[in-house]
Parts: sequence; C-alpha cells; structure tokens
Amino acid sequence: MNGDWPLPLPMVLGHEAAGIVQDVGAGVANVKPGDHIIFSFRAHCGRCLYCSTGRSVLCDGHQSVRWTLLDGTCRIRRGSQDIFQMARIGTFSESVVCPAEMLVPIRKEMPWPQAALMGCCVPTGVGAVTHCAKVEAGSSVLVIGCGGVGLNVVQGARLAGAGKIIAADLLSNKLAFAREFGATHTLDASTEKVVERVRELTDGRGADYAFDAIGGEATTLQIVDAIRPGGTAVIVGMAALTVRAPITPYLMALQEKTIKGTLYGSVRPNVDFPRLVDLYLDGRLKIDQLISRTYTLDQINEGFAALRSGQVARGVVVFS
Repeated sequence: MNGDWPLPLPMVLGHEAAGIVQDVGAGVANVKPGDHIIFSFRAHCGRCLYCSTGRSVLCDGHQSVRWTLLDGTCRIRRGSQDIFQMARIGTFSESVVCPAEMLVPIRKEMPWPQAALMGCCVPTGVGAVTHCAKVEAGSSVLVIGCGGVGLNVVQGARLAGAGKIIAADLLSNKLAFAREFGATHTLDASTEKVVERVRELTDGRGADYAFDAIGGEATTLQIVDAIRPGGTAVIVGMAALTVRAPITPYLMALQEKTIKGTLYGSVRPNVDFPRLVDLYLDGRLKIDQLISRTYTLDQINEGFAALRSGQVARGVVVFS
C-alpha cells in the first residue's frame, strides 16, 4: 500500500485470510470442496531443501515469481491486461484461484475473523518466540511495537512462560493492549529511554530476548542494544527494502550477541495453523481481543487509514 516494496502493478493485495473451498482442480488431494481453510502466503513445494528440513517458509522449489500462479500465468485479467496476485493469493477479493498447497484445512467451528488472523499476524508473532527464538521459561523478553504482530509476540512469550515481558510502543492504547495480552511491564517509547529502562528491569544486564515487531533502523538498533551479552535479538517486522541499520560488529563479537530474522514466525503452516486453532478454541490464545473493527470490502481504505494511525490492533474485512 505504501510502495515500500517494489512490485509490479496492477495487483490485488491481501495475504492474511480464511475461506471455504469452492472447487478443486485435477489431482488436488489436500483439500476438497466445503473445507474451511486458512491461506498460507508462502507456497511450499514439499521437495526442496528447505521443505525437506522443516523450513517450508523458505521454500525455493518454485521458479515462477510470487505474484503469479506456479506456472507463471495469471488468473485475473481486465480485458487483455494481466492483474497480479500478492503472494500468489491476493485475498482482498470475493474469490481466489490459487495453488492448493497454499491452503491449510482447519476445524469448521473456528470463526472467520479469527481464522483470518491465523493467516499472518498470529503465527508470525507467536512463532517468532516459540519457533525462531525458542524462548525458555523464566526468560526476560522485550517487544518493540504492539500492533497485531507485536501483540502476538507478547502472547507467544506468555505461552512460553517468560518471566518478564516488557512491551514498548509510542501509543498508550497499544500499551494497554499489550498488558491485556500478557506484558508484565510497559514502556512509553515517546517519553522513556527504552534501552536504559530495560536494563533497569533486568538487573543491569539487558533482556535475554528482544523482538522488533516494527522493522526499521532505530528499532533494530534498539533490540540489539537492549539484549544482554549472549542474548538474542529477532527482527520480526518487515522493513522497507531501502532500510539499513549500522550495527557495531566489535560489540557483537565481544558480547556474543545474536541477531536473527524470522519470516512468518518460522512456522510450518500445515502443522502449526491447526495447532494454533486448537489453542484458540481451548481458550489459551487471545484472538478475539485483536479484532478492533470489521469492514466490508468497499470500506477497505478506511481500514488502512485506521491501521496507519494506530487506532486498531487488527481490522478484518468480512464478506457476507
């Protein structure tokens, strides 16, 4: 929407969604008409090195670009003009044609708005803690940015049994959300020095783990500075391609700090989406509280405006 990533236009956006399978092509065996599914925005061939080693979100088994179907063709057109699909799905649409491997069947009692959020912000945030960082019980955790993804990092830390969960944001309403999702401490980054306050809360050492749920130069440098020697900083938020963050290699080596990136929370969608659905239906995962507003498709720009201004945790487009 902002033009942060160079992509070919025109394109149907949308990567976080759920729906009902209407029809399937020849040879499709993983889903059938009538199945309730969550879209995975990463195709996974099941054959490449990454799929074979359990890191399917890094799949490189398909050679076509990620805004066409697997054979390199488009299914959406205006006259003779091809219209691309974001992440091969383009879910800001009443119906979608997409590769079957990008659909994950789920329990039919899962409500639709909550199921939609299982397509990105929930697994990205929770998985960053449980799959990428592998946070241990009793650890201290810092989360910078308390939007939809950041709040799921917070509750991922709660599920992992973290001792101190410190959430930082510029907006007081986002910090209130963070407390509801399990933060033990909150920092107003507009008035407080985040790194100094984190050290004060962790006996002067720094946090064991820190997560940047925004993605940017300042926040990346903050999570690196805020972790203790031997700690781990994880970049979760997707920055613009032009962003650079000048770390200090000497201190990284001297203090044995680790900086990692995570895509999609490093989850395995086919395995982890159904497990997250079970956690929600068992009352152990907060998703209802994420949904601040719902919209019809023709209100989608209102939704983006509310998101940009920080008014919502998550807005969901609901089709009748």
